Amino acid sequence: MPTIHIETEQIMNAASQLPLPELDQLVAQLQTLRRQANLPRLPVQESELLRRINQSAPTELQRRYDALRRKRRRSKLSRQEQQELLSLTQQMERLDVERLQLLAQLATLRKLSLPELMRQLGLEPPEPEYD
Repeated sequence: MPTIHIETEQIMNAASQLPLPELDQLVAQLQTLRRQANLPRLPVQESELLRRINQSAPTELQRRYDALRRKRRRSKLSRQEQQELLSLTQQMERLDVERLQLLAQLATLRKLSLPELMRQLGLEPPEPEYD
C-alpha cells in the first residue's frame, strides 16, 4: 500500500466538512486505530510457534480416535479396531510430542522454564488416562 503524506491541518479541514454521522464514524475508526497502535506485538517467531502450538489434531483423526476410545470403554473392540486405535494413538502421541517440542522452543525464546511458560499460557498437563 503506497504511503501518502497529508498534513494534519488538511485532515482536520476535511473532517470539519463531514456530516455529523460520518464524523462520528471517523472518530470511532481513529480511536480503534489508536488502540491498535498501542497493542504489544509478538515477534514473528513467537507468533508462529503459538499458532502451531494452538493447532488441534485434524478433526477426522480426533473424531475417530474419540469414537474408538468410547467404544473400547463400553465394549470389546474387534482386532481391526484395536489395530486402528493403536495407530491413531501413535499419531495423537506424535502430535503431543510435537506440541511439547514447540512449547519448549517458545520457553527457550522467552527464557522461561517449560512449567512457567505453561502456567503463563494457562496450560495444564493432561491427566493420565487409564481406560
